[in-house]
Amino acid sequence: MNDPAAHQAAERAARASYGRLLAILSARTHDIAASEDALSDAFARALERWPVDGIPDKPDAWLLSVARHRKLDAWRHTRVQDKATQTLLLLAGEADMADAEGATVPDERLRLLFVCAHPAIDAPARAPLMLQTVLGLDAARMAGAFLTSPSTLGQRLVRAKARIRAAGIPFEYPQPRDLPQRLQDVLDGIYAAYGTGWEDVDGADALPRGLTAEAIDLGRILCHLMPDEPEPLGLLALMLFCESRTAARRSETGAYVPLDQQDITRWNHELLAQAEHHLRQASGMRSLGTYQLEAAIQSAHCERRAGAPVPPETLVALYEGLLALRPSIGAQVSRACALANARGPDIGLQALDAIPADQVTNYQPFWAARAHLLAAGGARAAARQAYDRAIGLSANAAVRSYLGAMAARL
Repeated sequence: MNDPAAHQAAERAARASYGRLLAILSARTHDIAASEDALSDAFARALERWPVDGIPDKPDAWLLSVARHRKLDAWRHTRVQDKATQTLLLLAGEADMADAEGATVPDERLRLLFVCAHPAIDAPARAPLMLQTVLGLDAARMAGAFLTSPSTLGQRLVRAKARIRAAGIPFEYPQPRDLPQRLQDVLDGIYAAYGTGWEDVDGADALPRGLTAEAIDLGRILCHLMPDEPEPLGLLALMLFCESRTAARRSETGAYVPLDQQDITRWNHELLAQAEHHLRQASGMRSLGTYQLEAAIQSAHCERRAGAPVPPETLVALYEGLLALRPSIGAQVSRACALANARGPDIGLQALDAIPADQVTNYQPFWAARAHLLAAGGARAAARQAYDRAIGLSANAAVRSYLGAMAARL
């Protein structure tokens, strides 16, 4: 039976509760892969039953109960009789009681983020593991953000889940002494989720619409959990600065609009005020971090709304400070663009050329920046080649159209 209301309810539950449900299912058995299978079956069951039986009053609790029973059936089928099986029996009973009492499903997303940041998990797998397990993203959507292929990223994720299960990594918040070791990975995972939610990626799943709002929500929860840590505040400020410009990033016809051409009247000034407030809070703790610096850069970009744009050399200094704290390809490319604005396109191109070629082969922002600077310097043929490369690496149709128009002007 095709019931649009039931399908919409299942979709809302997936967007709002996937991470929480997966965290609860995985908490006792430490088997994320099996929990993902069980949750997938529960959503499939919902699409079968809800059109017939009606949408339950508490869809999350319904899905959790079905998924728990699905895990229990799988364990029984394989005749594994150990402590984990007894745990599942207990959990199934708890789920039935929760349904009977109308209990709500608690928010366990942040706990699962810290599990994914455990030092026993390979560092390159931590942030993508967070995005997949907490937010339900697929490898196709995530791969570009981590400068790798979907197949390579998928292999990393499989190994990471197996490691969690084999090592019995506890599903708990780390001790205070362990926070610095895991906090950076959690911050990176939340920011990667935010960045992934900005664009529609060709060929990827459609689940993460509204992902930016979920990332901001996780950022607020993290700030509440760790009120004395400045970097969560810096990250929250950074995301809010970016989010404030969402409406201006597309024209009325849907065309991409670069930051320096955006209509500042379309910026959300309430979000800008929140971002400035959180950045001031963080700076008051006098412990500088990378997300605070990135938020300061975004704040500088937004100063033209006050009619007092930040001097170009100041932006160069901010990017150099960012590179000193935490070198990255993105920061190097951004510094090159800042240098071009301050000292001319030739200086910017020199900075781009200083980046090892093997690190930017498939990095779209590098080629877009290179094309722009080559065009500004009058090297039209080389600029067209760079634009073609950037277009080929772009995962978003609006950006491809914008770059194509820039190349056509040459």
